[in-house]
Amino acid sequence: MNARAAMQSYGQVQVSAGVEDASPHRLIGMLYEGLLTRIAQAKGALQQKDIATKGKKVSEAINILMGLREFLDVDSGGEVAQSLDSLYDYIQRTLTQAHMKNDESKFDECRDLLLPITGAWAEIS
Repeated sequence: MNARAAMQSYGQVQVSAGVEDASPHRLIGMLYEGLLTRIAQAKGALQQKDIATKGKKVSEAINILMGLREFLDVDSGGEVAQSLDSLYDYIQRTLTQAHMKNDESKFDECRDLLLPITGAWAEIS
């Protein structure tokens, strides 16, 4: 899985409209936005008992997480990059649990873990 595939999971329209001219910083922001959207969509699909859509949205969210992990430079990013990698791995595992156990609280946990990072990332620009 590469970062481009993760961006495809973000959505074809958004990708073609914004990726071509986006800075690497903006690309990460787009991935965060797409990830939060997919988590909300998966939770909504669970509430609607739409198992197929829930599975699709969880899969898309995991693809985005994998793309975020590929953007990390653990060699020069030091402890911050390592911490983010661990967090992304945890969120990926938690999303899988949320899907398998139909547990809304796990989707909320993933969202709650991402919100501070997403906000901080937006402030950096």
